[in-house]
Amino acid sequence: QVQLMESGGGSVQAGGSLRLSCAASGYTYSTYCMGWFRQAPGKERERVATLSPGSARADYADSVKGRFTISRDNPRNTLYLQMNNLKPEDTGMYYCARGGTLWLACSSGSAYNYYGPGTQVTVSS
Repeated sequence: QVQLMESGGGSVQAGGSLRLSCAASGYTYSTYCMGWFRQAPGKERERVATLSPGSARADYADSVKGRFTISRDNPRNTLYLQMNNLKPEDTGMYYCARGGTLWLACSSGSAYNYYGPGTQVTVSS
């Protein structure tokens, strides 16, 4: 059974940093695309960043490029999202998600069909 559990959310002021973690279990983690998604109140969920199984390819939403970094530790079945220079518009629930096994399709949001319960990130101005 696929299980994803996020941690590391919290409340910070604009310009601050947070590091999110996602612990994965129930499948062969190292062979799947992984990603971070977020949903702000009243808005649809959006793709933040995705990463191929071997970390060769990372893709980011334009709104977070240069500020966020996605990474993974395959031996530890863990996904990370380092978020720097946070802005109030980054506020939302952040979800870890599992995609497919084709690395060329990792950047497609539609490929992600397993999500964790989420961790809240709140950025105040």
